[in-house]
Amino acid sequence: MGIAEDIQQNKFKNSHQKAGINLIYTYNWVNEKIRCTLEKESLTNQQFNVLRILRGSYPNPLSTLQIRDRMLDKMSDTSRIVDRLIKKNLAHKSTCQSDKRLVDINISEEGLSLLSKLDKDDNSIDDLLSNLSTEDVETLNNLLDKIRA
Repeated sequence: MGIAEDIQQNKFKNSHQKAGINLIYTYNWVNEKIRCTLEKESLTNQQFNVLRILRGSYPNPLSTLQIRDRMLDKMSDTSRIVDRLIKKNLAHKSTCQSDKRLVDINISEEGLSLLSKLDKDDNSIDDLLSNLSTEDVETLNNLLDKIRA
């Protein structure tokens, strides 16, 4: 099904407007699919994003500012998200050794285990794009990067 059928709108101002609407609609579709997968583990999309960022830097800790800079959703309240992950034992914080005014955040073993489990989940991000060939995905990545250039 195409975007015109999905939103029941056949007329668009031009192809650029249609592509923009299609991009927003597809983002929301993918986001909802991921949300449903994460909901089973009582995680939000933002918490999942922070855990993946922390795993990417593991074993090196990050500050909340470094996490915020790497987040997909820059409007997120990073400190609040980190606090919730700590309450769930998925992350921990400690005083930064080089600057006692800062706090270091690191992923916990439980956080690593949860991400490992989610990596194996049948409803992974990769599965959402399974209708695309490797070449299609490369093209999509290049086009998305080009939009932001």
